[in-house]
Parts: sequence; C-alpha cells; structure tokens
Amino acid sequence: MKRTVRFAAAACVAGLLGFAGIGGGVPAPASAALPAGIGGATTIAPMLEQVTPAVVNIAVLSRAPQAENPLLRDPFFRRFFNVPEQEARPQVSAGSGVIVDARRGYVVTNAHVVENAQEIAVTLKDRRRLRAKLVGRDAATDIALLQIGADNLTALPWGDSDRLKVGDFVVAIGNPFGLGQTVTSGIISALGRSGLKVEGYEDFIQTDASINPGNSGGALVNFNGELIGINTAIIGPAGGSVGIGFAVPVSIVRSVMEQLVEYGEVRRGRLGVAIQDLTPDIAESMSLTGDAGAVIAKVEPNSPADRAGIRSGDVVVAVEGRPVRSATDFRNRLGLLRVGTPAQVTILRGGNERTLTVRTAK
Repeated sequence: MKRTVRFAAAACVAGLLGFAGIGGGVPAPASAALPAGIGGATTIAPMLEQVTPAVVNIAVLSRAPQAENPLLRDPFFRRFFNVPEQEARPQVSAGSGVIVDARRGYVVTNAHVVENAQEIAVTLKDRRRLRAKLVGRDAATDIALLQIGADNLTALPWGDSDRLKVGDFVVAIGNPFGLGQTVTSGIISALGRSGLKVEGYEDFIQTDASINPGNSGGALVNFNGELIGINTAIIGPAGGSVGIGFAVPVSIVRSVMEQLVEYGEVRRGRLGVAIQDLTPDIAESMSLTGDAGAVIAKVEPNSPADRAGIRSGDVVVAVEGRPVRSATDFRNRLGLLRVGTPAQVTILRGGNERTLTVRTAK
C-alpha cells in the first residue's frame, strides 16, 4: 500500500536526548556537473564544504493533546461525568532548513515542520544555536519562512528548477531522525509529480537520494552547489526511505518566500475558469500535435479570465513564457500569482497562437 509521508521527526520532551545542533548568486544552468576528481578518486567534498554550512537543524517546541478515549471528546459526556479538561503535553519535533539570505537571516523550511510551534530553535553547522522567528507559512505549498539574527551566515545560491532534467545528479542534505547533518546523493527520477495529496499545490521533483524523517525542510542541491528544491515528502510502506522522495522546486519556493516577506502570507487570486488536461484524444479532436497544455473547459461570466478574452476551448500552453505541461501545472502557476498582478498567458485557439494579459482577482 502506497503511503505518503511528511517527515518531521517528532519526540516527546521526556524522551529527547538532544538536538543536532539568500542572497543567492546569479542562477546558472541547473544540469548537474560531474563530481571533481581528487587524487584519482571521484568526490563532491569541495562542493559540500561550501554548501553544508547553509543547511540548518530545526527543533520545534509545540503542544499536542494527549491520547484519550474518543468518548472523552464528546462535550456532553465530559459534562455528565464531570471529566476535567486535559492539558496538552509539550512535544518537540526535529526538522531541517536552508539559509537563503545571509544578510537578513532568512531560513526556508516546510510549513508542517513549524506547525503549531511555540518556540523554534535553529542550530547551525558550527553549533551556534539561535532562536528563530516565524515570518510566515503557507500550508498549500508546505513552505515556511523563518528569520534568525546572527553574523557570518552562509546562504545557498538559488538554482533554476525549470531547467532540471531527469538524470541530473543531486544531493539531499538534512537532519534525518535528529541525528545531525547528513548528506545523501542520487539523481532526479522524475519532474512535475502531482496527485500525492500532500498539500494543495503539487509540482514535485522526485529523487532517489535517501530522504528520511527529519529531512523535512532540508536542501536538494545540484552538483554546482545550487539550491533546486526543499525536501518535503517520501513514499514508503513503513515510513522510511525506499528511494522515492519529493522536493518542492525553488521556482515555487522563491515565489512563496517573496509573499511571506511582504505580507506574512500568500495572497492567491482567482481567474474564474474550469480546466482539464489536454489528453491525446482531446488533442486529436482539436487537430493539435502533442498533449502538453491545459484546456479551458468553462469561463465564468465577467471573471478576470472573461475580461482578458479567454474562451472555453482555448488551450493554455504557457504562462509568462514558461511552458504549461498540464492542468495541474497551470493551476500551480495561477496559485503563485499575486492578486492583481498582470500575467502573460499564451493560448492556442483555432490552430493559432496568441498571448493575452490576465489579472487575477480576490
């Protein structure tokens, strides 16, 4: 049975033994370079020396309700038998994060890592331990932004997740099982994964680099030392790694981060359309070659899409010049647009390509 796991490793306070514990550069092609040869051996150690100080361990103190008999959740039952209210017990979870802006101290992690957090502690590779402020979190993309105050921080440069290819070499860095910083390597197994029902917006990078509980919020980097994704989930029958892990691409992470910095939340707009995948059968019926795109099934009257000139039967093939692979891909692009921001949407209509300007609304 397939099991999707979001993996912040949790532990009761009483049983916790201890914790381990951008201003990025100009994006370069994200296709991974081959490891450097040193002394006749193949190694990525020089790259990791530059990258690993930007990956942090995160400890979160929260409160979780104690396990109880389901009958005790019934307010009438509790009043009838005069059952006192139970206090939530403290709980600590361990996860990972990535410094993406050294000057401002911004750290990206997963939203589920810091869910219901009362206190957040960040431990750097040099063992400095800092209290972190939650700037904002977005459950729909499972991305959260923290801020720490410290000097001499190292930030990871942003990569370009839109230029990734299946087979590119990658490295996953995080804090599995609360052990401390750990590095694993592999390749990109697939791109644009969705349908995992982890959160609302899914466009995952799939990798076979080992990812385990506690790796949540850690870095997926290429062999150029650039951040290309935030590790988020795995599929595993027993909750452990079986070589199928997922990361949120940085194209989504950066967009979410910008809104969290500005608003403390993500403000999504509405276009007013119903969409579906461009299947081979639909493409054939419309005399189109290929099956990449999203078909507009319905347009709400007087909606932003209607005012922009989008019509039922149009096929969306690009947003802001970036190709649209599917209906899910188009939905993800729309979900990252700020309310009122103009966007160029390229469509096919009657065999002709045209570009329309749309503005999402609340």
